[in-house]
Amino acid sequence: MMNKLYYNFLFIGIALILTFSSCNKNGVPKKTTDIVIYPTPPDTARIQYLTSISDSKNITGRRNAFLRFVLGDFQPYPLVKPYGIAVKKGKIYICDTGSNGITIIDLAKKSLIPFFPKGKGQLKAPINCFVDDNEYLYVADGERRQVVVFDKKGEYVNAFGETENFKPTDVFVVNDKVYVVNSKNNRINIYKKGTFELLSFFPESGQGSEDFLYTPVNIYVSPDKVYVSDMGDFKIKKYTLEGKYINSVGSYGKNLGQFVRPKGIAVDKEENLFVVDAGFENTQIFDKQDRLLMYFGGPYKAPGDMWLPAKITLDYENLQYFQKYVDPSFELKYLIFVTNQYGPDKISVYGAVGPKK
Repeated sequence: MMNKLYYNFLFIGIALILTFSSCNKNGVPKKTTDIVIYPTPPDTARIQYLTSISDSKNITGRRNAFLRFVLGDFQPYPLVKPYGIAVKKGKIYICDTGSNGITIIDLAKKSLIPFFPKGKGQLKAPINCFVDDNEYLYVADGERRQVVVFDKKGEYVNAFGETENFKPTDVFVVNDKVYVVNSKNNRINIYKKGTFELLSFFPESGQGSEDFLYTPVNIYVSPDKVYVSDMGDFKIKKYTLEGKYINSVGSYGKNLGQFVRPKGIAVDKEENLFVVDAGFENTQIFDKQDRLLMYFGGPYKAPGDMWLPAKITLDYENLQYFQKYVDPSFELKYLIFVTNQYGPDKISVYGAVGPKK
């Protein structure tokens, strides 16, 4: 009788383990049931909303059912109020102004690691960040009024900035130069990479000139141009790499092609300009002739919409981690990440798509 009971319990235990262990435990974010595409039919889809990231469970996954039964579930680490974002070599770096730290997501390892440096590297209000080819992390800290630099291991390297009239709101590194948005002094400062010596700044003209920056907030540097979102003038202004004014895109207004609160900007390989507008809560796309192509997002009602969006970045390297969310009829060209300061979808992930050939 005892042997029979023993084998019955053993059989039940094995069955439970197999049943619980077979439950889904994959990481990388939730998938929406119905695809969300922009523009809507019958126009040809160019952008597909893929998924979102709001806490560590979206990356690491949950414990399987058996471990939850035995050990209980763990509390996920949340993204509180993400602002800046950068993607480099399989990692996503997020400036979280709600926690005053950096969240680092490793897509290959399916890990999410909060980064709160101490000592000389302590952050107070990380707004935006950039990661260079050596995986050095540059953080524009508005409260420290410095750009703080860390190496690929997360060790403090240096901090730089002016002692007066300086509030960095964004940073971009190209070749041997570091471009920093100084919203306090209406300028873009250019520093020498490595020594962080101030080389020059622009614009040099005063208020009223077409190249003047009223409230510069974000920057993107292409191989031959500098793009600056001037929230105070409701425009995206273009300059040469040396700071000579070229032209501007947009104006104040509530129509398509206009802006209310232009913030994050990015440029794809075809020189299409992406502009996040925190007022419209959408992203507008312009071609290299500054013609409006389309927009995506909108005030939050459902996944794919935006809620006080801040920053945008494009990524051509990590398509494999999000390919499973792409509709089978589409070919994924590159990824689009947009931060939302509020709402359930803190990092919205979209794909630039085209018909599969």
